[in-house]
Amino acid sequence: MSSVTLAILASMTQPGGDTPRGRLGRLGEDLAVTFLQRAGYHVLDRNWRCSRGEIDVVARDASTLVFVEVKTRTGLAYGHPLESVTVSKLTRLRMLAALWRQAHPAHSGPMRIDAIGVLVPRNAPYAIEHVRGVLS
Repeated sequence: MSSVTLAILASMTQPGGDTPRGRLGRLGEDLAVTFLQRAGYHVLDRNWRCSRGEIDVVARDASTLVFVEVKTRTGLAYGHPLESVTVSKLTRLRMLAALWRQAHPAHSGPMRIDAIGVLVPRNAPYAIEHVRGVLS
C-alpha cells in the first residue's frame, strides 16, 4: 500500500480522523483518561462504537461503571466545552451505555454518566472539569 492509502485508512479508523478537530478531540480524550486514572478510575474502554454511536470513555470507579462524554475546546469563544453536552447527547449516551453493557455482560453493578470538559488554550495550561452523575 502507498503511504497516501495508509494515511487515508488511518484517518478513517481514528475517531475524528486526522484533522485539526480530530487531533484536538483525541488530545482531550487522552488528557481526560489520564485525569481519570490519576483519580483512581480503571479505564475499560475508549471510543467504543456500534451502529448507534460512540462512547468516549468507559471506566470503573470502585464498583460503579462510568460512561464518560468528553468535550474539548481551545477557547471559550463558543462557550465552555461542557455547554455542548446536551440532554439529547446524554440520553443517547444512556442508550449506548445499555448497549455496551449488553456487549460486555461481565461488567455489572451500578452505573452513572459523567461529562468531562477539557479546555486546551493555545498558549496556556490546559484545564479539566469533571462533572459526575450528569444524568440520573
